[in-house]
Amino acid sequence: MTIFSKIAAGEIPSYRVAEDENYFAFLDINPVAPGHTLVIPKKEESYLFNLSEADYAGLWAFARRVARALEQAVPCLRIGVAVIGLEVPHCHIHLVPLNKEGDMNFGHKMTLPAEQMQEIAQAIAQKFE
Repeated sequence: MTIFSKIAAGEIPSYRVAEDENYFAFLDINPVAPGHTLVIPKKEESYLFNLSEADYAGLWAFARRVARALEQAVPCLRIGVAVIGLEVPHCHIHLVPLNKEGDMNFGHKMTLPAEQMQEIAQAIAQKFE
């Protein structure tokens, strides 16, 4: 079981922003920008392109809904999207609030206070439909 599966199951705490029966979204604990969110399928699969057609489409549809909530909750010009998948063997989509191209620099990670992370997570969750 991956760390992301444990997070989705509630075994490891997270800053949850959205969830349905198949997908889960939570703040990255080492964001590249405030509001950096990870979107995962609850069904464990290490590689995005190994998902079934239905799971692949469902993950992107869920990520779109999360991105719309994120852009309302965190002031930004766009939401950047990345799929890297090398750190954790559980496919995931990065949603990153952007105001300039340099905001999507995965070599620049930050640590935010727990209170700020909780405020951001709650703001996104309130906008999620």
